[in-house]
Amino acid sequence: MDITFRVFLVIHIISGTIGLLTGTINILRKRGDKKHRLTGKFFLYSMLTVGFSAFVLSILHPNYFLFIVGVFTIYMAATGYRYLLFRKSGASRKPELIDWALTAFMSVFGIAFIGFGSFYLVKGNNFGIVLIVFGLIGLKFVSTDIKNYRGKSTVSNFGLIAHLQRMIGAYIAALTAFLVVNGDFLLGFLPNYVIWLLPTVLIVPFIFKWTRKYQVVRMGNA
Repeated sequence: MDITFRVFLVIHIISGTIGLLTGTINILRKRGDKKHRLTGKFFLYSMLTVGFSAFVLSILHPNYFLFIVGVFTIYMAATGYRYLLFRKSGASRKPELIDWALTAFMSVFGIAFIGFGSFYLVKGNNFGIVLIVFGLIGLKFVSTDIKNYRGKSTVSNFGLIAHLQRMIGAYIAALTAFLVVNGDFLLGFLPNYVIWLLPTVLIVPFIFKWTRKYQVVRMGNA
């Protein structure tokens, strides 16, 4: 058990490091060119590896931190990639079973996070705030999925916008994991739940900014 745990821990750390580096590169440099796509592939596969290894680690040694990282990283990275297919084929493309499965996956855990978060808050545990915030964020993305898949989006290039939002969301998950693990050394003066939410608070405004910059609103919905 310990050997298995260590092997997956090494895989998790290496893939997380690659994800942080490639994600940072793609956020800072020009988007959409050949180098962006190549770096994006490294980011995608590293983030999926982070997510699945986090799940395995959380099972071998029960850990809510790794479990939450696994849920959000898998959902954000996988849907971020899947939305590229909508970007390439347009609104005529229909969602497949895997698309609905990912949405259902996040729906279940989003509701669970809010429920457990509320329970923790009643018990006086401030970590409940983290669970509720991540649960609400997850359900917000689920709502967007349903709207997009049913052809109800008011944004004509929703594939591009969703891709951008989800990949940055996966990056937030990776950065959150890094800060939580190294929080005592880097941000030991802050409460634990603040460290958990810090990347979200700092980066989400940029998601709104880039969304407004790139989205194309359908005629009649302006």
